[in-house]
Amino acid sequence: MSLSSDPSPAFWAGRRVFITGCSGFLGSWTTKELNALGATTIGLVRDRSRRFGEDDPTIVPDFIVEGALEEYEVVLRAINEHEADTVLHLGAQPIVGTALRNPRSTFEANIRGTWHVLDACRELGKQVKRIVVASSDKAYGEVDRLPYDETMPLNGRHPYDASKSCTDILAQTYHKTYGLPVCITRAGNFFGGRDLNFSRIVPGTVRWALNGERPVLRSDGTMVRDYIYVRDAVRAYLLLAERMDDSALHGHAFNFSAEQPLSVLALVEHILRVAGRPDLTPIVLGEATAEIPMQYLAAAKAREMLSWSPGWTTDEALRETVAWYAAWFAKGTAGSAPPA
Repeated sequence: MSLSSDPSPAFWAGRRVFITGCSGFLGSWTTKELNALGATTIGLVRDRSRRFGEDDPTIVPDFIVEGALEEYEVVLRAINEHEADTVLHLGAQPIVGTALRNPRSTFEANIRGTWHVLDACRELGKQVKRIVVASSDKAYGEVDRLPYDETMPLNGRHPYDASKSCTDILAQTYHKTYGLPVCITRAGNFFGGRDLNFSRIVPGTVRWALNGERPVLRSDGTMVRDYIYVRDAVRAYLLLAERMDDSALHGHAFNFSAEQPLSVLALVEHILRVAGRPDLTPIVLGEATAEIPMQYLAAAKAREMLSWSPGWTTDEALRETVAWYAAWFAKGTAGSAPPA
């Protein structure tokens, strides 16, 4: 594991950081890392389960602000009264299937929520020194040439993809028009422990493997995706925020990727091997709709401008992931997970 681009304790110690989506998958790992670095963390939480932080109190922010991204005054008050100088906008409705069933709620959270965060920062003038907005590889939509690079247009057409295209464009707008110190991250599919959305391929497959059950693929297994370990994503986002003391970076978007795209079937087989259950043959349903066949990223810009590189190999990351879920289930905390 290479840790050459780890975040700097000297930079983060005592810094006041506002994190949207802090109780979510990416947000909880980000909060954990910032707490370890000595930052003062202020987290926006919409839905908090009774088990939030029970298995790991280090994921709980110093201050919890209860409310939704759709509530502008809540967002403004949180940033203003807690005097945050750094904003990490990670909150979103992240599930493709949820967006298909009800696009309006996804658009409200992902699009309205983004302009609320950005406009609150604009209203507060010089208080906020850096804003990192989490977009996605889905913002690119379907293109004729892969891998995606940052020069390509944003062309999301399905509901979730379109919401991330709009998120991205809004961030660029607030930088271009109002001079906000914004950078944008575009990453692939996150995986790792603490992801309790078991409809996703990694946590779902790990659970099946640990239970000795055959994985069920709703797609035909051929879709190719970009996967990035959540702890690598945290390192990337925090490194970018540190580098934003250089105003020449403001307005830039950065792809973050391990640059090892995998088909769904290949990923499932990889997980089963790491979990010690290569004997479990996946059941392939082939029922997925409104999904792009191939998506993966080039990360040359992040390597060259930020000196960022992944810290974990795919095997290392999957081993840590399987071990996290095995320990989590062993503690009897499965009650906070969705049903199979």
